[in-house]
Amino acid sequence: MLDSKGFDLWADGYDKSVGLSDEDNTYPFAGYKAILNRIYNTVLARGSAVVCDIGFGTGVLTSRLFDRGCEIWGQDFSEKMLALARAKMPGAHLFQGDFSHGLAAELCGHTYDFIIATYSLHHLTDAEKIAFIGTLKTLLRPDGAILIGDVMFKTRADLTRCRQAAGDEWDDEEIYFVIDELKKSFPDMEFTQISHCGGIMTVKK
Repeated sequence: MLDSKGFDLWADGYDKSVGLSDEDNTYPFAGYKAILNRIYNTVLARGSAVVCDIGFGTGVLTSRLFDRGCEIWGQDFSEKMLALARAKMPGAHLFQGDFSHGLAAELCGHTYDFIIATYSLHHLTDAEKIAFIGTLKTLLRPDGAILIGDVMFKTRADLTRCRQAAGDEWDDEEIYFVIDELKKSFPDMEFTQISHCGGIMTVKK
């Protein structure tokens, strides 16, 4: 697992390395573009939405939403990725901080049409995911939704098959989403499988 300095060092090549995995349909980023496109279209269907992005990285997704008139808020713990994202989104409300220790205070004073998190929450344990998503729900507007795109599996057996196929490429330090297990805490959530190792989890207000 990379710390903030690790992500700072990876920032310049991050988008390229993600793209290569997606194009090759390999773990961990198979389905990456399709996941971002699905979230992008879901948000834009609401119009000029107010969006909070948790772990926005270089702003690949949110910069496009920003360009389409969305109001963007967000938090990331990498100084360099924050700088890259700010250059793409002047006027966005972006803050530095490790969300595993909580949301920036500035984000907690607002409500959002959508809270999105793409390939960021797998750094949290399952218990931390459940608590964090519960906190995010309190920041949603009445018709709001949390859209999480990440390495996800419907069952633990699906995860095991992917881990076996990935071999040495598998990252044992990441804690990936197993939907059937998380449904106990969020029984009304929706799940869309996009690739063999990626999907979108939707939690509504």
